[in-house]
Amino acid sequence: MTGGTTGGTTGGTTEGKTRPRGRPRTFDRDAALAVAVRLFWERGYEATSVGELTGAMGIRPASLYAAFGDKKSLFREAVEVYGRSPVGAFVGVALAEEPTAYGAFARILREAARTYADPSHPAGCLANSAATNVTEQDAEIAAFLRDVRNAGVTSFEERLRQGRAAGELPEGTDTPALASYFAAVVQGLSQRARDGADAEELAQVAEFALAAWPGARA
Repeated sequence: MTGGTTGGTTGGTTEGKTRPRGRPRTFDRDAALAVAVRLFWERGYEATSVGELTGAMGIRPASLYAAFGDKKSLFREAVEVYGRSPVGAFVGVALAEEPTAYGAFARILREAARTYADPSHPAGCLANSAATNVTEQDAEIAAFLRDVRNAGVTSFEERLRQGRAAGELPEGTDTPALASYFAAVVQGLSQRARDGADAEELAQVAEFALAAWPGARA
């Protein structure tokens, strides 16, 4: 269509006349969610207020509630989005792609050292760092994050059981304890990165941890 009037009247144009109210102003939901992910990653759940979220996301509180539900729902979705991103998905990718259990855990620890200290984004892991300041009032969020982390331990144990069955680990290897050990190392790498440790320091920790691998390496 070109310029002109729509449904014009005889004797003039519609200029200056009251026009129908347009559709409500919208926003890019994915872009706003990405901003929320970074804010929660930097500050944690408790220290990030709704006002700070809406200010950073460039939306009104009513828009946040309409699009995401509430702060808790927004946080849960932010954690899920983080978990699907390259910086959050590398653990699952390594477990799935590496042909040996040792190869998977070596890749996880070495990538964690690089990823958690990468200055292009907040340090550490969102699921770990966001939990450090959750109060009793938000026990639901603390439980949610605990479940996320425990799911990671379960995936570690499953991969280690597969490795033991394939002969990559000694028959008597305590796979639950070994899974907990590597989960503790990964969480420790995250915290050390939050405390300012660089990738080189974290890489040294990763290699020390790998030296504890039981039996012959596959």
